[in-house]
Amino acid sequence: MPWYVFAGAVAFVLAMLLVDLKFFHSEEHEPTAREAGAWLAVWVTMGVAFGLFLLLWKGSNEGGKYFAGYLIEYSLSVDNMFVFVVIFTYFQVPSAYQHQVLFYGILGAIVFRGAFILVGIALVRSLEWIVYVFGAFLLITAFRMVRGQTEVSPEDNPILRFLQKRLPTSTRYHGQRFITKENGRRVVTPLLIVLLFIDLIDIAFAIDSIPAILAITTKPYLVLTSNMFAILGLRALYFFLAKSVDRFHLLKYGLAVILAFVGVKMLLGAVHFEISTVVSLLVIAVVLASTIILSLKIEPKPEPQEPSRDGHE
Repeated sequence: MPWYVFAGAVAFVLAMLLVDLKFFHSEEHEPTAREAGAWLAVWVTMGVAFGLFLLLWKGSNEGGKYFAGYLIEYSLSVDNMFVFVVIFTYFQVPSAYQHQVLFYGILGAIVFRGAFILVGIALVRSLEWIVYVFGAFLLITAFRMVRGQTEVSPEDNPILRFLQKRLPTSTRYHGQRFITKENGRRVVTPLLIVLLFIDLIDIAFAIDSIPAILAITTKPYLVLTSNMFAILGLRALYFFLAKSVDRFHLLKYGLAVILAFVGVKMLLGAVHFEISTVVSLLVIAVVLASTIILSLKIEPKPEPQEPSRDGHE
């Protein structure tokens, strides 16, 4: 792809993000479901429009790879919502400030994932055996996801404890400020700690998601754009579904199936047995849609209540 086409796509997305922050969310407020739904439609439309542009310009093969990568990254990004709920609840972040954190968290995610993508592509192209490592890693991640071993517990995170001990931190929020002054000295607010923690968690998620997209394609512009458009819609999706996120309790099993599938695809590709882009796209779309539909139809099992100290429920 000519550099100016990719540069134009990145510039357009960044411009839209700035418009979103400065003109529509410059004041502290909790986005309504209607507002979040409108922005979600904007981001999804942009992602789909770019994919259609690739279909018309580059053909069905590369357009299909973009959409397959977009669906993988979007489905894995949806899994981030569960983590956001845990983090915001743990830190008791007011709803009016969450948009600010997610906005800068997304900017950080774009930078970090861009670096991971470039390193991952370089490794795949220079070290043939790394494909086996990535494929095995995806299978292990899928297994751990089914077992529930990928959940995040902020109170047990050593990095979070390190940040809280090393940074002079305020004990209360100061609006949407990340840094403020208390008693004449500059301190960071809990909002900055939340932002740093979310970016660190996203780095961990990127370690899972980048090998998954590399199983579909190693072309930099396809990997970067599919990641970029998938991440951009995450913030609006969070506010659109935040209060009903528990309804998607089966999503992790669908994500595990998708990760296992792309892991097998990567391993088979290493021995010159390629699964076509069309088949990959259909499998990912069907698994993701089926998981969402089943989650909405099947009620989640109530969590067992712990017995009280006197032995009674």
